[in-house]
Amino acid sequence: MIQQQTLQDYPFQYLSSSANQSKDIFAAYSIEDFSRETAQVSSIYCRRDFYKITLISGDATYSYGDRQVMLQAGQYALLFTNREIPYKWEIHSGTCQGYGCIFTDDFLPLHTYLRPSDWTVFDPNGQSLFYLNTEQVELFSNLFKKMIKEYSSSYLHKQQLIFIYLLECIHEALRMEPSITDTNFSAANRLTESFRELLAQQFLVITSHQKLKYRTAQDFADKLAVHVNYLNRTLKAVTGKTTTQLINERIIQEARVLLLHTNLPINQIGYCLGFEEATHFTYFFHKHTQMTPSSLRQV
Repeated sequence: MIQQQTLQDYPFQYLSSSANQSKDIFAAYSIEDFSRETAQVSSIYCRRDFYKITLISGDATYSYGDRQVMLQAGQYALLFTNREIPYKWEIHSGTCQGYGCIFTDDFLPLHTYLRPSDWTVFDPNGQSLFYLNTEQVELFSNLFKKMIKEYSSSYLHKQQLIFIYLLECIHEALRMEPSITDTNFSAANRLTESFRELLAQQFLVITSHQKLKYRTAQDFADKLAVHVNYLNRTLKAVTGKTTTQLINERIIQEARVLLLHTNLPINQIGYCLGFEEATHFTYFFHKHTQMTPSSLRQV
C-alpha cells in the first residue's frame, strides 16, 4: 500500500539528538541546505506522519493525492501538507530554493488547544497550495528566517516564539483563501469533523490484505453512536453532500492514488477498498469517473 515516512527517515542536520528525544518536535530549515539524501526521501510518493509548510521555487512537479501541480523556475508557492494525503516532489532541472518547517501533533498542545486540522490549510478538503506574488514571497520568507533563527538559538522560550511565527504564517495563508461566511462550531460541525476524521484515519491503516472497516453510512453512524438518518441530515446540512457521497468521493480519491502510484493488481486494490469482486470495483470506479481502473493506468 502507500508507504508512510517518519521524521527519522529525513536526515535533517537540524534535528539534534535532544530534539529527537523530545515530544514537541519542530524543525525549520532552508531548502538550499538539503542534503542529497533528504531530497531523495522527498521524492518518494508516500504519506508523512508530520505536518509541513514549504515556501518553494524551482522547476518541479508536486504530486499530492491524485493531483499534480507544475512549478516553474522563478515561481513561488506556499504548500501545507498533512498526515493524510500522500505526496512527492520531482525536480526537473536545477535546484529548488526556499524554506520549510515540519512539526508533529505533539508540538501544538504546549501552545494551543487547536489541532492542525482545525486550520483549513491542513484540512484535506481545504486549500493547501497558494501561488505567491513578490510581496507575499518577502512576507513568508521573513517569517521562515525568524523561525530558523530561533530554532538554532539558545533562547529559553524559543518554542513559544516559534509557535507565534508558525501561527502568523498560517493566518497569513488563511487571508488568501476565498472569503466564506463564518459559522458557529455547533454540534453539527463537531459531528461532521468526527466523521471526516474517522473517514480519513481508516485509509492510513488499510493494507493490501485488509479492507476498509467502515464502508457504509450505517457503519459510520454505528461508530459515531448516532442514528444514520441524523448523520445524513447533518452532513447534508454542513457539506451539501450525503454520507454516501462523501464516502464514495474519498474511496475514488484513494483508488486513483493506488492505481497511479502502486503496482498492486486491480482486484487487490478493489478488495482493500471494500469490494469483494473486481467487477464491482470496476463498475463503481467507472460510474464515478467515466473511466475503468485499467484505462486510468494507461493514461
